[in-house]
Amino acid sequence: MSRPTMSALRSLSLLRSSSTTTTLPLSSRSFSTACARLMASSPQSGPGSLRPPPAKGASSGGNMLDASSPQSRHANETMPGSAPAANPGGTAEDGVVDYSTGQSAIDKAAHLFFLTEMARGAWICMEQFFRQPYTIMYPFEKGPLSPRFRGEHALRRYPNGEERCIACKLCEAICPAQAITIESEAREDGSRRTTRYDIDMTKCIYCGFCQEACPVDAIVETQNAEFSTETREELLYNKEKLLSNGDRAEAEIAANLQADHFYR
Repeated sequence: MSRPTMSALRSLSLLRSSSTTTTLPLSSRSFSTACARLMASSPQSGPGSLRPPPAKGASSGGNMLDASSPQSRHANETMPGSAPAANPGGTAEDGVVDYSTGQSAIDKAAHLFFLTEMARGAWICMEQFFRQPYTIMYPFEKGPLSPRFRGEHALRRYPNGEERCIACKLCEAICPAQAITIESEAREDGSRRTTRYDIDMTKCIYCGFCQEACPVDAIVETQNAEFSTETREELLYNKEKLLSNGDRAEAEIAANLQADHFYR
């Protein structure tokens, strides 16, 4: 063991013995100085060393503060076992709450006895009483709907009356609820058209995947959300029902597709 290490250990033992024999508390300055000497005398490298070497320009004490720095002087003024000094800011680290900011006792008493909270609440009620109501008289009044609103399904036609669906069955394949059933056959001119197009509206989750997958915009979802029925069988849509929905709402469907074509 090197001579500086021996002297540091001897000073530590002397300090410890003096602290046990005397009733006075041990000084933090002497203890920190002894610890700094011990850490400075320990080896900086080697297989048994766990502490990395100090950086350039760093003090020999590593993380220890310099005895001449203001931080070290402030730390040395506090004796071991004594209560921490209160910070002027009153942060939570000190355990001291700063009551210098906020409402005073007189303000709190005034709010309590004069019921200012109730007065503010009554003022808000009176302010809303004379404003125009936000509610609407549904179903006589209806709010605006987005062009992307997904409601009742419909099959569209071309302007000459020919149905748009080409029986590619992409909508049937992409439907996550497997609510679409399509059967098709070839015509005399070689084109392919559907003979059966059924949608089980009780299974549909209105995700809009069928509308996005269709290459000719044949199957769409209209803005109609008022198609409740009394029986389940009325929600099993066939091809004729879907085509009639498209014929009835063709102008609305075309306007919505035109408004949304920038994002498709």
